Amino acid sequence: MKQILRNKFLLKILVAIFLLNLIINCKNTQSSGLKNGDLLFVTAKETGLSGAINNVTQKQKSTSFDHIGILEKKGNEAFVLHAAPKGGSQKQNLKDFLKDQANDGQRVVLYRLKPEYQNTIPAAIQKAESMLGKPYNFNYILDENSYYCSDFIERAFRKDNIFKLEPMTFIDPKTGKTNEFWEQFYQKKNLKVPEGELGCNPNGLAASDKLERIKELK
Repeated sequence: MKQILRNKFLLKILVAIFLLNLIINCKNTQSSGLKNGDLLFVTAKETGLSGAINNVTQKQKSTSFDHIGILEKKGNEAFVLHAAPKGGSQKQNLKDFLKDQANDGQRVVLYRLKPEYQNTIPAAIQKAESMLGKPYNFNYILDENSYYCSDFIERAFRKDNIFKLEPMTFIDPKTGKTNEFWEQFYQKKNLKVPEGELGCNPNGLAASDKLERIKELK
């Protein structure tokens, strides 16, 4: 009888160890193959603000993005530092970040700085950490008190000139005129469309020759 009870007890322990390993492996799978400073690009939607951003910024067929964040790994934990409409400049658990994108029907593509630029990552993450808590820039016109997603990343790496600001355009390539969405967008804010003003966008950053596309995250 004692032997049977002992066997049952051992079986319970083995099952508990198995489940614990399963949980740990699932967590590790989420961030396996990822490196500190990796850039996570979120694919654009076809409509709304996302589609409007992509319409006037897409540079090549393989890049169709409307959001970007930088990965920070601490031990077995992984976080995404990014500026988003909901929550502003924030530090979000990688698992939650990926879940949010999946819930919106968007995918995440991993880009990585080429080896010769990897040394810029520690300073970039430190700068990104210093910008946390700032509100989101809903006007998409550069200022020092709020940030939009690509602006947040460009500033993080600005000290080492990894990315560069470029004149923004809101011209629809199909019509040659200001995209109707953006015309109405700025009209509601009583602002002039900032055509030609310096700025940045996810597609522009993804096109940088300092980055290499690694894989889509599942």
